[in-house]
Amino acid sequence: MSKDITTNSTLFRALSLLEDIVTTQHAVSAADLEKRFDIPKPTIHRLLKQLEEQQLISRDLDGRHLLPGPRFRRMSLGALANEGLKVPRRVLLERLAREVGETCNLTLLDGHEVMYYDRVETNWPVRIQLAPGSRLPLHCTASGKLFLALMPLHRRRALLAHLALEAHTPCTLTSRATLEEALDTVVRNQLSTDDEEFIQGMVAIAVPVFDEVGQIQATLAIHAPRLRHSIESLLEWAPLMRQIATELEGTL
Repeated sequence: MSKDITTNSTLFRALSLLEDIVTTQHAVSAADLEKRFDIPKPTIHRLLKQLEEQQLISRDLDGRHLLPGPRFRRMSLGALANEGLKVPRRVLLERLAREVGETCNLTLLDGHEVMYYDRVETNWPVRIQLAPGSRLPLHCTASGKLFLALMPLHRRRALLAHLALEAHTPCTLTSRATLEEALDTVVRNQLSTDDEEFIQGMVAIAVPVFDEVGQIQATLAIHAPRLRHSIESLLEWAPLMRQIATELEGTL
């Protein structure tokens, strides 16, 4: 059923298309938008071209599906950094860090990488320091594997076809078949782990932070040196992490 656009405003129409692209759980194509909106086909293609030129949307690796563009992602990150939104989010991260006693991170998917968006450091002198803004690979981090596992299957396959599965440690999964099996497990558990796959001597777990339509919008992760924790001991904090993740949904 097409969505009735009651105004001929070019701005309103462009914003309506943009909103649909960034809020739909699966990646959409121009053909999908033609079915959903009561807008002439040539107009849709013209508006999409303008949005793409302004880097508000971009093409997926398959060339057909539309995704939030780099400019839109920068705008979104700027909005999240607004102090009015940051305070309640920070309170929740600090609460988890106090309970766990280890570094807690909030990460976002930025293109083909994971970005550390916000974090609260542990007070232990031995710790792994990754500053906010750091970008990490998808295939060997707890948060990265969670994003891969919970994104639409066609996008996951397109990404894996182009990702270089570089070995960062002897434990890194460098076989696509093995990684796919691991991602299927992540989907079932709704939780991901990193057992020294990115940095030797570091372990991590991550849980999803969903948006209002049930799509992953961020991850909540904790990591620690193996000398203090195993994956099994970190997993004891999973119920609390899921609780905090649910509370974080309203702050993003």
